[in-house]
Amino acid sequence: MGKPTGFKEFNRELPGKQPVEERLKHYHEFMGRYSEEKLNHQAARCMNCGVPFCHHGCPLGNVIPEFNDAVYRKDWREAYEVLTSTNNFPEFTGRICPAPCETACVLGINQPAITIEEIEKHIIELAFDKGFVKPRKPNLRSGKKVAVIGSGPAGMAAAAQLNYAGHSVTVFERDEAPGGLLRYGIPDFKLEKWVVDRRVGIMEEEGVVFKCHSNVGVNVSINDLLREFNAIVLAGGSTVPRNLSIPGRELKGVHFAMDFLKQNNKRVAGKDFLAHRDIESNILTEEVKASGKNVVVIGGGDTGSDCVGTSNRHGAKSVTQFELLPKPPVERNEFMPWPAYPMLLKTTTSHEEGASRQWAVATKEFIGDEQGNLKALKIVDLEWKIVDGRPASFTEVAGSEREIPCELALLAMGFVHPQQEGLINDLGVELDERGNVKATEKEYRTNISKVFVAGDMRRGQSLVVWAISEGREAAHNVDEFLNNQAGSVLETKDASILSHLG
Repeated sequence: MGKPTGFKEFNRELPGKQPVEERLKHYHEFMGRYSEEKLNHQAARCMNCGVPFCHHGCPLGNVIPEFNDAVYRKDWREAYEVLTSTNNFPEFTGRICPAPCETACVLGINQPAITIEEIEKHIIELAFDKGFVKPRKPNLRSGKKVAVIGSGPAGMAAAAQLNYAGHSVTVFERDEAPGGLLRYGIPDFKLEKWVVDRRVGIMEEEGVVFKCHSNVGVNVSINDLLREFNAIVLAGGSTVPRNLSIPGRELKGVHFAMDFLKQNNKRVAGKDFLAHRDIESNILTEEVKASGKNVVVIGGGDTGSDCVGTSNRHGAKSVTQFELLPKPPVERNEFMPWPAYPMLLKTTTSHEEGASRQWAVATKEFIGDEQGNLKALKIVDLEWKIVDGRPASFTEVAGSEREIPCELALLAMGFVHPQQEGLINDLGVELDERGNVKATEKEYRTNISKVFVAGDMRRGQSLVVWAISEGREAAHNVDEFLNNQAGSVLETKDASILSHLG
């Protein structure tokens, strides 16, 4: 590495960010950038490990020590080329990934890990600044056509890779603009939509065709796609939210988190969401705002955190976040050995902006007024039995049942499986025991020969970085299928790593 003693000389340091009182006034990103000196110091902390476990922690297999070394040497083009050899969209992962690579960092055994995610974001933004990022148009076209259904991170990654291989790719998106979760799920203060538009624009210049307002199984026939295309990739995500079927669920003021977040993203983008009817139900969407309300977010994950940050920007009266599980530890214990991904307490920038976080709490009832509006929640504390470091079972704490004021409850408890009505049922693909599309483990192929699947639709709710990895791997297998040979135009992530390691 560029500075073998760097990890002893420099401490982990993150870029500055806007003060809370300032960033609550807008929906723009508020994280700053390193100075060139600070970026150099952070890259210098990489240790030239004998076995770089960060590779294994990253679902994409990013070649992390090599791009850190290039950053230290200020060879920005090399850093960009190494990073993008395994990651199509580092501008996304550099902003919203929980960085499992950092929890696998060898330095992290007894010191704060390398700031891999921030270095990654800086590499790609510097590459854009310096003009390194240009459309990669294939030299030859194969004459084969591929339909990708869904334009989230898995669909975009599959489309990009298949286009690089020379196939003609059309992406079908049911919403009004591409991006899926990136556009309609993640708030702008974490990922501004010009970042998505910039990448979509590059892909269009490369030859990928995006068809929006195209809901396959509703206003686009899957049979037509089967006839027209040589292969199909299903990348529609896991979109059916987990419900909370307790008394009062029908009250006005109880909403799924993603409905709240999607509506706000459209509001920020200046879209008239109330004038846009749902394609399937033909019902106008009810406006949901947290302004002046006691908001309770039920669910302690990233989606819940996004609801916290959005509610604070609306001017909520109060924001409370509940988690059914007990409060996690702040450091690894004997049941979370390095380099496994640890379930530790995570405090996000949204939490910093203000929220009452409560663990081991169950919601028993939504309570309404005479007009059918939500006014309170009935909740109870839980006592968990821990077995081998994991919560195993719980009992309600006697005498802890109580009511708290609440005019807006947001259900952020995750997703159960992809939507099955329409596309999946019409296509007749097999489902696994969890309701996801069933596919071969290595080939990503469904029971229908020319139909492949990637991302949350196959593996269940997961991370954006896993979706990109799935899209890349599915594309590799589609390419092999289309070329009908053992070799492939595309490299797998393992082959790509080996090529850069020499």
